[in-house]
Amino acid sequence: MGAPGPVDTVDAVDYRATMVHLLLVSLLWAASPGLIKHELAGVPSSAISVMRLALTALMFAPWLRLRARTGLSLVVVAKLMTIGAVQFGLMYLLYLRAFAHLQAHEVFLFTALTPMFVVAVDGLWQRRIAARHVLAAVFGVVGAVVIMPRGESTASVVEGFLLVQGANLCFALGQVAYRRVRPGLSAPEHRVFAWLALGGFIATVVVAAPITSWQTLPSLLTARHLAVIAFLGVVSSGLGFFMWNSGLRRVNAGTLAVFNNAKIPLGVLVSVIVFQELADPTRLATSLLLLGVGVWMAAPTTATD
Repeated sequence: MGAPGPVDTVDAVDYRATMVHLLLVSLLWAASPGLIKHELAGVPSSAISVMRLALTALMFAPWLRLRARTGLSLVVVAKLMTIGAVQFGLMYLLYLRAFAHLQAHEVFLFTALTPMFVVAVDGLWQRRIAARHVLAAVFGVVGAVVIMPRGESTASVVEGFLLVQGANLCFALGQVAYRRVRPGLSAPEHRVFAWLALGGFIATVVVAAPITSWQTLPSLLTARHLAVIAFLGVVSSGLGFFMWNSGLRRVNAGTLAVFNNAKIPLGVLVSVIVFQELADPTRLATSLLLLGVGVWMAAPTTATD
């Protein structure tokens, strides 16, 4: 992705405001897994990926302009589209496929390992990894494993778990790469994000379109399906990822890792309470406790930690 650029810095007040900003995005994402699992059941995950990111790309299409004077040269645009292809396109393809094997709250819990990937990728990029982040990642791993169901569905659950980890890695790679590329650009956030969205959409089309039975979709999709997909594409992906990427460059890797997990307790509770999913209360509480310890351990002690 090119030479690492400086990560933006802000004062303490702005830093706290950015954390609130990231928390609001987590709240925005809390219902997404439940909607996907329970409202879009039967709709091919590949089709959901394409339609969802098509809406996101269309939302930002008016700002797709090459502007050399603001740093948006062809080379930079290629970098941004590659980041979007990984962070959004490949991530969604793996993430949505996992719902065929897991309940919505399990998908959310298995994203608990994203902080490990964020810290590892950022550390490898900088050639320095904080010891407490490694220990926090261990708690994240144990917390995710605790909730994994036992019994006949184990093989399917393991496959779902691995799909989510692939999605976690893609999301982490995209976030860290964006933190390195974005500071060197003077273009406004919406113009930069437009190229990310286009890259994500193109990657999804290339991979998913050939394996999707488009001719059967009209008979599958209802008005309710289309409404949910519109919400996911415009609100969850469009607004949500735009807000997330605009905030992630204003915090350090430790804080970013923590907030990658902020959505977990919110999403699990929504899936269990609103969508009436079944979960072992003891294992769920143990998992959330371990995740909470990991989040606490990963938290930076200073704004520049």
